[in-house]
Amino acid sequence: MENLSSKLFKTNFVNTFPGDHSGNLQPRQTPGVLYSKAVPTPVQRPELLAWSAELADSLGIAEPGPDDIQILGGNLVTPSMYPYAACYAGHQFGNWAGQLGDGRAITLGEWETPMGNTWELQLKGAGPTAYSRRADGRAVLRSSVREYLMSEAMHYLGVPTTRALALVTTGDKVVRDMFYDGRPADEPGAIVMRAAPSFLRFGNFQMLAARGEIDNLTQLVNWTIEQFYPHIEGEDKVLRWFGEVVERTATMIVEWLRVGFVHGVMNTDNMSVLGLTIDYGPYSFLDNYDPKFTPNTTDLPGKRYAFGKQANIAYWNLSRLANALVPLIPETDKLEIQLKAYKDDFSRKYYAMMANKLGLDGINDEDDVKLVAEFEKVLTAIQPDMTIFYQLLIDLPTELATEQDMLSYFKSSLYNDPEPGGATQLYTLLKSYQARLSTNTCTREDSLQRMRKANPRFILRNYLLHMAIEELQKGENQLFLKLQQAIKDPYSTSHDEFFEMRPGWAATKPGSSTLSCSS
Repeated sequence: MENLSSKLFKTNFVNTFPGDHSGNLQPRQTPGVLYSKAVPTPVQRPELLAWSAELADSLGIAEPGPDDIQILGGNLVTPSMYPYAACYAGHQFGNWAGQLGDGRAITLGEWETPMGNTWELQLKGAGPTAYSRRADGRAVLRSSVREYLMSEAMHYLGVPTTRALALVTTGDKVVRDMFYDGRPADEPGAIVMRAAPSFLRFGNFQMLAARGEIDNLTQLVNWTIEQFYPHIEGEDKVLRWFGEVVERTATMIVEWLRVGFVHGVMNTDNMSVLGLTIDYGPYSFLDNYDPKFTPNTTDLPGKRYAFGKQANIAYWNLSRLANALVPLIPETDKLEIQLKAYKDDFSRKYYAMMANKLGLDGINDEDDVKLVAEFEKVLTAIQPDMTIFYQLLIDLPTELATEQDMLSYFKSSLYNDPEPGGATQLYTLLKSYQARLSTNTCTREDSLQRMRKANPRFILRNYLLHMAIEELQKGENQLFLKLQQAIKDPYSTSHDEFFEMRPGWAATKPGSSTLSCSS
């Protein structure tokens, strides 16, 4: 185990690609380079609020000492680090936004793990960069707590994700207009240290293609393959690499749908080429099952990034990445074949996932497909709490004699009493479901095990985050500490104090039900 302050960092990315080494933090266009040097801006009083010991152990990082906390706060850069902000572009809410880049994220370098691979360590909220545009490059406690906890929560849920190593408060105040409604306020500042094998996004490649920097694009694609897809070789490696990005993206989206996660801002600059969930802003888990739900006020009224649209948006985003690769793959028909494979990849993975959520031995025929569709239809009509409904489904009694028996059993998952027709629909569906269970080729215990592994019992609901943040702002951390433990064991009954529906007040409270891109 080594300390952040004593470890020799690697700088593979910086040494491989052209960058702007001036250290100028003035917002500007930076053609011809893939990054710009960005030294973190010091803060008054960095204090460690949270440390992911499990992640640190896996990376070979020792518990932080005083110098390490200064690094986490952006007050210390060791000689082996080369802090920089990456340059990338993107489509935001379906529109081409041009150059974007790391506006409040600064990579310190690459950390070599005991396994011999490297992970990028990045400070989010450590000050302005050349890509901060009109912003200050800072982050508030509110958004930093959300990023830290959810990054780790998603990991323990089994969803591909970037990670969070540490969270520090800065002792500084940051001005934020939370809902862009002309009411700015001072908020406590904070910084998250994020970790991932790479933070490369679709937008990194889009930027180079848009500027016609084909040599840089070629180099970046080849380097990405060598570093993160080393098994891909041969003349068609770029095409095969894109195909793997397509498949990994399909996997990620299916995992989001499994646990009821809504990203909230699926711009192409927020899509990882490693198939990782990246950039936790106005996200949410579903409470009531509503495919049209988006937690992001910036996404209204169109709800482009609503829960039920995420699979199609991922396909659209992949098509933008495919366009960026056209200069390297003249046979666009081959590129299109790889892109269209997403639909089959997604469908196959989705039905396998739903089979596990329902405890079936597979989705084996059209009747099974119809059964899944009926679950989606009925849940959309009744809108029970998704997490609690599936937990109750695991222990569904063999006999539910009447509709009223059924409603009584599922009462703890219902935000509202269903219409009579909806209750009948659910009752009929459950009878069909139980009949299908009786045909399983697997044992009942195997069926239950599949369901318990596929359906989380604890999710990091927005109202819990909101309450924890309010407590932290008052100097209290009891709920925050409880949530840190609960996220590590989401499939057990160990944290059933949180096994309940969203309370009524949380359905409309800003910061709990609704968030913005500044959240």
